[in-house]
Amino acid sequence: MFTGLVEAVGTVEQVKAEGSNRRLRIRSPEIRPGLQVGDSISHDGTCLTVERLSPEGYEVVAVAETLSVTTMGDLRPGAGVNLERALLPTTRMGGHWVQGHVDGVAKVLRGTSRQGSRLWKLRIPLDLARYCIPKGSIALDGVSLTLSAVEGDVVSVNIIPHTSQATTLRDWKAGRRVNVEVDLLAKYVERLLAARA
Repeated sequence: MFTGLVEAVGTVEQVKAEGSNRRLRIRSPEIRPGLQVGDSISHDGTCLTVERLSPEGYEVVAVAETLSVTTMGDLRPGAGVNLERALLPTTRMGGHWVQGHVDGVAKVLRGTSRQGSRLWKLRIPLDLARYCIPKGSIALDGVSLTLSAVEGDVVSVNIIPHTSQATTLRDWKAGRRVNVEVDLLAKYVERLLAARA
């Protein structure tokens, strides 16, 4: 479980094919201290398990299924990746409940400057749009954000300068693919109501 509050932006050092899987070596001196094999880390919103440690980073494997439903297959050496370690019982809950289980991939449409922030519009899969409401929560590339508007399959998020500077959202451009995790509570409510019907 994660909060969607990015701890660091790591760098992909190596991508290696292992059959239909991909092994990623990530460099992150900020995340590395205290890290152990078996720890869960959110990578652009995708929960992956640490398999090997290196002096300034670690390695994870994204299996074929993960590659098919996330943007992990888009990562190349030199790319930045949003990182967050799993919650501890003592962690402040500043974002929202994020599982690291990506629901789909959105496409960035455009960004426009506003007074002290930047408004981004993204097209998300239509089957995920039903879980989105204005002022509701969404995780985009692992970043906990508040939806400012929802129009069909187009959602808007307003990004403050700090969030942009501290995450890979600073690299967003039209056409970029981003991981989406919709609000966990919305999915549970839908399931409960369907069972009642």
